[in-house]
Amino acid sequence: MRPLLITGADGQVGFELRRALASRGDVVAYGRAEFDLENEANILVALRATRPAIIFNAAAYTAVDRAESEAARAGAVNGIAPGVMARWAADNDCVMIHYSTDYVFDGEKDSPYVETDSTNPQSVYGKSKLQGEEAVRAAGGQHLILRTSWVYGHHGHNFLKTILRLASERETLRIVADQVGAPTSAALIANTTARIADKILTDKSAGSGVFHLTAQGSASWYDYACHIVDRATARGFGGLLPTGKIEPISTRDYPTPAKRPLNSRLNCAKLMDCFDLPLSPWQDGVEEVIGQLAAPN
Repeated sequence: MRPLLITGADGQVGFELRRALASRGDVVAYGRAEFDLENEANILVALRATRPAIIFNAAAYTAVDRAESEAARAGAVNGIAPGVMARWAADNDCVMIHYSTDYVFDGEKDSPYVETDSTNPQSVYGKSKLQGEEAVRAAGGQHLILRTSWVYGHHGHNFLKTILRLASERETLRIVADQVGAPTSAALIANTTARIADKILTDKSAGSGVFHLTAQGSASWYDYACHIVDRATARGFGGLLPTGKIEPISTRDYPTPAKRPLNSRLNCAKLMDCFDLPLSPWQDGVEEVIGQLAAPN
C-alpha cells in the first residue's frame, strides 16, 4: 500500500494525526523544515518521492492577526500550496484531505453554518483559507475539505493552555463573551479523520467535498475560559484564580488587527451522516486535555 502523508506534522492537528494514523500503515510526516509550503518545487519533489495514497494537509499559516500585515505569505501557504498538492493528487490517484476554518464565513448568521452557506471571509487569514479551498476543489481530484474551529490540544500553543497560564499569573481576566463557537480538540479532529480515511481506503466513493468537523455544542470564549479554570481546579491545578474573577467583555472592548466572526458555529450533520461517525461534546475534549496536562511527565 502507498504511504499516508501528513503535512504540518509539528502543528496541533499534525501531531495528533501522527498518533491516530500510526497503526494504519506507512506514515510519512513532514514538518516545516522538510516541506516548504512557500516553494512549489520543494512540494512537488516531496510528493514525487513519497507517492502517497492520501495527503493530510494539516499545514497552515495560522497567525490570524499577523496575516493582516503578511498577506503574501498567508496566501502562499494557505491559498497556493494546497492547490499544488491537490493538482498532484488529482494526477496521481491520491486523495487530498485538507483542513479549513470557520473564518471563511463572516459570522453574521444566527444559526450554525452548513457547508452550502455562502462564504464571506472578513480577514486576510480567512480569505487565504478560502483561496485554498477553491484551489483544492478546482484541481478536480477526490478531496475532502474539513472545516473546523477553535482548535486546541496538549501539544502546541492554544487558548486552553494560555488561559491556564494567565489564570495562574493574574488576579483578574477579561474574556470576550459575544463570539460563539465549538472548542474542538486536535485529537477529535485526528481521530475522526483517521476513521474517514479508513472508509475512503476501502471505498473510494465513500465521500468527497466540503464537511464541517467540530466538537458538538457551543460556548463563548468567556464560557470556555470559565470551564477551563473550573475543570483544571477540580483536577488539582493549584494557584488558579476563581472563575468569579473572570470578567465577560464584548468584542469591541478587545480590538484586534483581524476581524473575528461573532458566530463560528458549524453544523456537522453532513459529516456524521455521510460517514456514520459520532462527534463528542466539546467539554469531553477539554477534560481529556486537562487530564493530559495534569499527568506527570
